[in-house]
Amino acid sequence: MSQIQSSAKNLNLRAQVVKTLLAVQNGQSLTSVLNQHINIVSERDRGLYHELSLGCLRQWYSLKAITLPLLTKPLDNEALESCLYLGLYQLLCTRIPAHAAISETVNAVKQLGFEPMSGLVNAILRRVSRETEEFQTALGNSHGLPSWLFKRLKKDWPEQLTELCQNLKQTAPLTLRVNQRQISRDEYLEILDEEQIGAHACDLSDAGIVLEQTGNITQLPGFEEGGFSVQDEHAQLCAMLLPNLDDKIVVDACAAPGGKTAHILERFQPKKLIALDHDAKRLLRVSENLERLELNAQADVEIITADAAKWTAPEPVDCIVLDAPCSAIGVMRRHPDIRLLRQSADIQQTADLQKQILNHMWGQLKVGGTLLYITCSILKIENEQQMVNFFAEHADAEEIKIEENWGLAQIHGRQLLPENGFGDGFYYCRIQKTA
Repeated sequence: MSQIQSSAKNLNLRAQVVKTLLAVQNGQSLTSVLNQHINIVSERDRGLYHELSLGCLRQWYSLKAITLPLLTKPLDNEALESCLYLGLYQLLCTRIPAHAAISETVNAVKQLGFEPMSGLVNAILRRVSRETEEFQTALGNSHGLPSWLFKRLKKDWPEQLTELCQNLKQTAPLTLRVNQRQISRDEYLEILDEEQIGAHACDLSDAGIVLEQTGNITQLPGFEEGGFSVQDEHAQLCAMLLPNLDDKIVVDACAAPGGKTAHILERFQPKKLIALDHDAKRLLRVSENLERLELNAQADVEIITADAAKWTAPEPVDCIVLDAPCSAIGVMRRHPDIRLLRQSADIQQTADLQKQILNHMWGQLKVGGTLLYITCSILKIENEQQMVNFFAEHADAEEIKIEENWGLAQIHGRQLLPENGFGDGFYYCRIQKTA
């Protein structure tokens, strides 16, 4: 890897993308890698760099499935494997001319120090460019998931499995949440229309807007003034499921980066809102967001770096929003690195941590208070099963049914699956403390 790093500046764009893919394969999150690598990429190439990096990760296991039959023996080389997947992705999923995709990828192989293998990569890519349709069909038919995850989803969602796998390979829409303290959704849609920015209202969220094209969010009208936030439609349902929180004491138990904290302040005027998170760096984002949205003066807001499994409230709490740590399988369209980073062994550990936080936070809630349990997972062990166990162990807990027609009713709570053109995978369950 040292020779790869030393000449980073001289690498072509495809080689830069391969470096990003390698970093993710070695356990780094895409966000952290993009922040490090994007500065090396020239301004005009950043859009393409972004699309190739995310696209390859999104299609990773599908690309792997169609590559295996093309090799006489396994490559056993992560960099070469990444080069091949990148070349195939360009040929099968983008409008980049085949000759450019092949020559640039073969050059990347050479620049990364694998000249002897460049002939093999060239031959495979040329073959695929001649048989594009067959390979596109094979790519489309592949479920595109690591086998452990495919097995879990097959067990949890047998009827929805095929569609679910396909939906997880798509890109998620760009959704805004209008800050209704400042402007109504209809007014903001009019402003976008005047600026000739295509957008439409969300179906489920009364504050949500879907943008019909992607672009620089900070350039949209009203960004600096705090007119809106970026938030998935299904995540926006959180504040709509809460009781009236005016003059109440509220805890957002895993608050960073602050979307739910801000939405609560946009909708209600709590007496006090405590935003907790164990990650001090990510909590900075909460402060910045509240400042931009001009919500700091809305209520007494305390932002605290603390572990939700141990933190004790200074007084009993009326409402707890627990967006529990989870596998995040439901938001894989936005974070395609999850496909490679998440491992089968992580799931039970995460479920155990959820249980620990849930039990501890339950103790902070006053009788008659509400806890809203949320995850951005679609695995039952983290959602429905977690709640089945919780109710079995807590006689003082009663479910308040969510009387909505979105998502799928579970034994407890409702599950939203990622839908093409719509929101991500989220789970919600409302619980009241009865004694």
